[in-house]
Formats: sequence, C-alpha cells, structure tokens
Amino acid sequence: MKHFDGSACIYAFAPHMQPIGSVSPGERFTVMTHDCFHEQIQTEGQTLSEIDYDRLNPATGPIFVDNAHPGDLLKITLHDIRVADRGIAIVVPGEGLLGHHVENSMVKIIPINGTHCTYKGLNLPLAPMVGVIGTAPSEASGTWGTASPWMHGGNMDTKDICAGNILYLPVNTEGALLALGDCHAAMGDGELCFTGLEVQAEVELTLELIPGAAQKWPVLETLEAYMVIASGDTVDDALYEASFQAVTMLASCLDMTFEEAYLLASLYVDLKISQVVDPKKTVRAAVPKSVLSETHRASLFRGDNVIPSEKK
Repeated sequence: MKHFDGSACIYAFAPHMQPIGSVSPGERFTVMTHDCFHEQIQTEGQTLSEIDYDRLNPATGPIFVDNAHPGDLLKITLHDIRVADRGIAIVVPGEGLLGHHVENSMVKIIPINGTHCTYKGLNLPLAPMVGVIGTAPSEASGTWGTASPWMHGGNMDTKDICAGNILYLPVNTEGALLALGDCHAAMGDGELCFTGLEVQAEVELTLELIPGAAQKWPVLETLEAYMVIASGDTVDDALYEASFQAVTMLASCLDMTFEEAYLLASLYVDLKISQVVDPKKTVRAAVPKSVLSETHRASLFRGDNVIPSEKK
C-alpha cells in the first residue's frame, strides 16, 4: 500500500502546486498527518509565544490523482483514521466563541488509550476526524491558507469527515492536488474553544473520479444523508450558501419548483454548525436519504447542482 509519510506538507492551497507523489483512482493508500501545531507543543508549560504561527495547520501533500481533470468530482472514501497516543487542546484569550471571557491561556496534553481519552478524570470516547482536506482551488478562487475553509475544502473542521463516510471535492486543476491534515481525536460541532483534540494521525483512504460532476461546494455522504458543506464570513452567510445549494439540488432531482423544494427542506433538511472559530465559518445542510428514491439519487448528478449518488 502506498504511504505518504508527512515529510512534505503545505500551508496554503494554491491553483498551482508541486505534487509530492501520485495515486491512481481506486488505489488504497495512507497519509501521515501532523497535528495543527506541527508538533511544536510538547509540554503543558509551553507558552503560545513560543509557537511559530507560520507553521500552523500543515497539510500533507499535495497528491496528484491520475486522470483527474478540471470539472471532475473527486470521491474520497475514508476507511480509517488512526490517531497518536496523546492529543493537545488549548484555550486562548480572545479565541473561540467565548474567548472574551478567557483571562489566561491553558495548554492541555490529553492521553489517548485505545478508543478513549482521559481529561480531568473523565474517560471520554474518541471520534477521530479530518479537519483540513482539500484540492487545489480554481484560478478564480486564488490561494487559501490551510487555516481557512472554502469551495475547494480546506479547514472545514466538520466532525462527520470521519472513517466510513465519503467526501466529494471539486477538481479545479489537472491531478486535483489533494492535501490533508489537522486531524482531531474528538471535536464537538462548532469547535467552541478554538481547538479540537489535536493529534498526529494516519489516514487510510481511496480516491475515485466522477467525470464532469464538479459542484460549487464540498458534499459529504454518510449512511443517512448528503451534507452540503459551505463557508462564509459569518455563520449566516454559510447557512445561506448551504441552504440554497441543498434546496436547489432537491428541486433539480425531484423535479420540483424552488418553492416546493424549499418547503420540503424546511420539513426534513437539518442545518448543522461545523465550526465557528476559523477565518470563515462553516455549516452543513444535511439532506436525508430517506426522502430520495434510488432514481432520485441517481438524478443528483444532473446539471450544475448535482450531488453524488449513494455510496455502495
């Protein structure tokens, strides 16, 4: 199995990047990722002034995908996320939704043992996920730091980007140029205090291509739903983008008017906050598979508003 060891990484997604290697569609491979601090925090006694902020959110890659062309959709199946034996979480004055209440910085190194971590005497379950994953942005979008989410993916910090689910990202340049990092052993929706449980990890995945099916925003497929992941300057902006895309897709695949699909979405589509701490905020609109027949799911490929068919 091909392995990318994390020795080469990026700190910004750009339209033109030098790949570190290549994979073929259908090939299973693994990627080692750094924690979001690039392992700069080793003890709880460290201060944040010691950190090189230019080295935050490294993403291993980019990886060239054979036969990927602009306009295609990259289908990313996440098979497993194996995390290190410890993670790091911090609280920083001014950071996170409640940062104005924080008077002192706090660094915690939290041990991980099998399926649980231990914090303040609590034995807490793990839920490993990938925080940063993206392809090269389009020329029109320009360069995006790995701390930010956008249409190419990036720092979406969405806890459902986890093993067993499928992420779909646009191909904007030859080879797609995929990079990923910033894994968390656990994180609640919102990433409230500025970090999740930041860890080094090994991610096992497979890539496939859906020709000509690229969409405006990333889409995540779970067993229960298709989730449009959108970002904006504010939570309201992100909610609008995700909602509009979800309603438009429902209207297209169910042959409804916008108004009819809007009503259906109000009954069945869930709006979920992914993160509120990055330079842009991220939400997801979850369209349940229960409202779509197999025929409807197949029609989600239609036009500019397509989302992928159900995973096998």
